[in-house]
Amino acid sequence: MCGIAGIISKNPLLVSTRRIKNATDVLQHRGPEGEGFYINTQKTVTLGHRRLCIIDLSDAAAQPMSYLDRYQIIFNGELYNYIEVRTLLKDDGYHFFTGSDTEVVVAAFAKWGAECLQQFDGAFAFAIWDEKEEELFAARDRFGEKPFYFFYNEEQLVFASEMKALWSMDVKKVVNTKMLYNFLSIDYLNNPGDPQETFFNDIHKLPAGSFLTYSINKHELIVQKYWQVYPETDDSISGDEVIDRFTSLFASSISNRMRSDVPVGTSLSGGLDSSMVVAFCDEKSSTQYSHKCFTAAFSNFEKNELHHAQMIAKQFGLQHYVTEIDENKIISLMDHVMKQQEEPITSASALGQYAVFQTAKENGVTVLFDGQGADELLAGYQKYYRWYWMELYKKKQLKRAGEVKAAQLLGIGQSFPVSSKIAALAPHLASSLLQGRKQKMAFQNTDLNRDFAFSHKRDLYYSTPSHFDLNSALYFNTFVQGLENLLRMADRNSMAHAIEVRLPFLHYKLVEFLFSVPSHYKIHNGWTKWLLRKAGETKLPKEIVWRKDKIGFEPPQKKWMQHKDVQHHIVMAKQKLVEEGILDKTVLLKKIQPHDAYVAENKDWKYWSASYLFR
Repeated sequence: MCGIAGIISKNPLLVSTRRIKNATDVLQHRGPEGEGFYINTQKTVTLGHRRLCIIDLSDAAAQPMSYLDRYQIIFNGELYNYIEVRTLLKDDGYHFFTGSDTEVVVAAFAKWGAECLQQFDGAFAFAIWDEKEEELFAARDRFGEKPFYFFYNEEQLVFASEMKALWSMDVKKVVNTKMLYNFLSIDYLNNPGDPQETFFNDIHKLPAGSFLTYSINKHELIVQKYWQVYPETDDSISGDEVIDRFTSLFASSISNRMRSDVPVGTSLSGGLDSSMVVAFCDEKSSTQYSHKCFTAAFSNFEKNELHHAQMIAKQFGLQHYVTEIDENKIISLMDHVMKQQEEPITSASALGQYAVFQTAKENGVTVLFDGQGADELLAGYQKYYRWYWMELYKKKQLKRAGEVKAAQLLGIGQSFPVSSKIAALAPHLASSLLQGRKQKMAFQNTDLNRDFAFSHKRDLYYSTPSHFDLNSALYFNTFVQGLENLLRMADRNSMAHAIEVRLPFLHYKLVEFLFSVPSHYKIHNGWTKWLLRKAGETKLPKEIVWRKDKIGFEPPQKKWMQHKDVQHHIVMAKQKLVEEGILDKTVLLKKIQPHDAYVAENKDWKYWSASYLFR
């Protein structure tokens, strides 16, 4: 994993070593092991790179990397199937001078052009300058695991791995108040209708699964999608076939993601997802597998999962490193996290994740496996019951299936009200009503400054799945609203410590398969993630596989936010938002009633997080 930056312009004063060096200096945390630059003879393009060595640690694999005296590449990420792609290219007469995946990426582009992306399984953002055609080609992985931000006007195209690098290259930092309104109103961190939008005006992100081309002569920038999943279920597949196919694809994903020339470890929360990753890593362990795992623990917290994590660590003989967060250091930790995140975050789980990655780096691990993505792909949250029940109700199968009763017997408190039944039968009407309700709630938020709220009254981004069924809800949370924000958080928190995170649930062939799997293999007899549980039955303890409680990675946020120093900083955050015309000044005088404590806690967190936009 690395940091990349670039400038393209016909104005040589803009294509300066000062600007690109400023960017790479800001990105040093992403790649502390090397620095490189390229500037062409015409001074129309300059590229910068910060290196974190993972595959081929030699100087020969340094970047920017030249290829065929025509291409220059800067690459952030990993191509997990680079060995297989390199074999295809060798068979076609291509020669390689390094053992790096970077050289494979640029060679693949030389052969296939944009179609090379169809060959790749990886987490990446890269840019290739074609000196012959005077064109830039840039691409981002299918899920958006690795970032790519850009600024574009009539004079220049500027891009980088993080927005702070753009600011260091003299791009103006102006808060996008539409995005801020949506965040404060309905918790949205992105715009479902425009995946390029960010929390800052004129700074765009390359959407996941997309590529960008820019011709300096035509001054033409084009963004295109290269991959999309179509959730069409295969009702002919049997339960045994589903489990076998899932197990095979997941094992293949683990195996390819084991490829590394530096030590590999695993995050271990104690939940099913991370435990499954540990189990498969144990089966596929390579010479680089460190047998080290890392857990965040929260003493005297009812949702502390340390016991379950210890159970798994003991079973697989792992060296277990546990990190606890001192609540007296929350302020400092929040400052460090928000400096890296750049945009708001919705919960304090980001702080725990940051601390885990720091512990991993301190104990000699550079590559860390994580279980992210499983909940969105395999229906791990309780909210998905309602979507599945609506699907069954519409098919007139709900009562016969017995799913509501089965969930209740497992202690699930979800209900299936009349409103859900109406939504199942009239989804377009339900979507329209929900949109109207959200707009009304947002505008009537008395914490917001009236002028600010009125100016954005019609700017709400609220969106719902295309259909009211389980697979549509999973698709929405995987590709439209949900997973992207978790991936951004993981990238920034890991790269703050020069850690590479690998997510085996996000193997694109596995994901394509899972969206062809009927809903009853994801929620079955009241159990969420039924398919994952069945695949883990022979590998993990029953206490892990068939746990009824779903905790997720949840820290004691409520307790932290009652700390007097945190309270002081929340007041300061509110004052800043009042000064900026975002919040009404009465927010500083409101007293919280006990029955409003949960809502107030989440509002306060949002205000604290949002205030960093103005720093």
